[in-house]
Amino acid sequence: MMPDDQFRTTTRHMLRESKTYASQTLMGGLSGFESPIGLDRRDRIAALKSGDIGFVHSWDINTSVDGPGTRMTVFMSGCPLRCQYCQNPDTWKMRDGKPVYLDAMIKKVDRYKDLFKATHGGITFSGGESMMQPAFVSRVFHAAKEMGVHTCLDTSGFLNTNYTDEMLEDIDLCLLDVKSGDEATYHKVTGGLLQPTIDFGQRLAKAGKKIWVRFVLVPGLTDSEENVENVAKICETFGDAVEHIDVLGFHQLGRPKWHELRIPYPLENQKGPNAATRERVANQFKDHGFTVY
Repeated sequence: MMPDDQFRTTTRHMLRESKTYASQTLMGGLSGFESPIGLDRRDRIAALKSGDIGFVHSWDINTSVDGPGTRMTVFMSGCPLRCQYCQNPDTWKMRDGKPVYLDAMIKKVDRYKDLFKATHGGITFSGGESMMQPAFVSRVFHAAKEMGVHTCLDTSGFLNTNYTDEMLEDIDLCLLDVKSGDEATYHKVTGGLLQPTIDFGQRLAKAGKKIWVRFVLVPGLTDSEENVENVAKICETFGDAVEHIDVLGFHQLGRPKWHELRIPYPLENQKGPNAATRERVANQFKDHGFTVY
C-alpha cells in the first residue's frame, strides 16, 4: 500500500500541455508559490481536509487595515456568504483559487518574520472566508506562533463551528465582521444567519483573544439607528475583548469585479454614507463605551 503521506498522481495525458496552464499551475497564479500538480480530485479533497494544501486567491505585504504593523495578508478562496457589498466576488468559489502547499506558505512567513517583528506586524488570513479552510489556516498560524509571529484572522465568524477551541489558541487578533444587528437585515445583506457570528465572537472573548469589530455602513441597508444599536449590544457581549470598532463607509470599488464576472450587482447605484450619518453611527457606538475608527 502507498504510505499515507504520499499522493497518487495523474498520468501525463491528464494534464493540459498549454503554456498558460503550465504557468498557472507551477506558480499557482501567486508570486513565489509552487502549486501542487498531478493530484487527482480525491487527493486534493484529502489534502484540503488535512491542511496540507490551501486554495489561495492572492497575497500581499501591506501596512493598511489588516491588523497592526506590516502584514502578510493572504486572501483565501471560497465563501459561503453573498454580501451585497462584497469587494471580492472573485473569491467566492474555492475552485477558482490556486492550491498552495502548506510548507510553501510557512516558508513565506519565515522569510518575512524579521520584518514582522521589527514592525510589530504579522500574518493575516482574509478572503473570501478563511474559516472555510480551517486546517490549513490554523496550521500556518501554529507555525507562525512558533516563530514568534503575530497572527490575525479576518472573518465573518459565520463558520463558527469550523474552528475548534484548540485552533483558537493560535489566534492573537480577530477582525470580526458584524454585518448587522438583527437576523432579518443580516440575511438581506449576506444570505446567511447572524447567530454564528455572535457565538464566534463570544468564544474568542472567552479564550482571551482581542477583537477589532468591522461594520460596513450602507445607507438604506445597515444604517438604521435600531440596527446600529443592535450591533453595539452584540459587541457588548464580547466584553473587554473589543479593542475598537471600525465603521467602514460603503464604496463602489468592488463594482468592476461584479461587472467583469457578469454577476448582477444589487448596489449598482448606491452611494456611500454622508458625514452626518457617519458621525451619528460613530456616536452611537461611542455611547456604548467603544473606541471608534
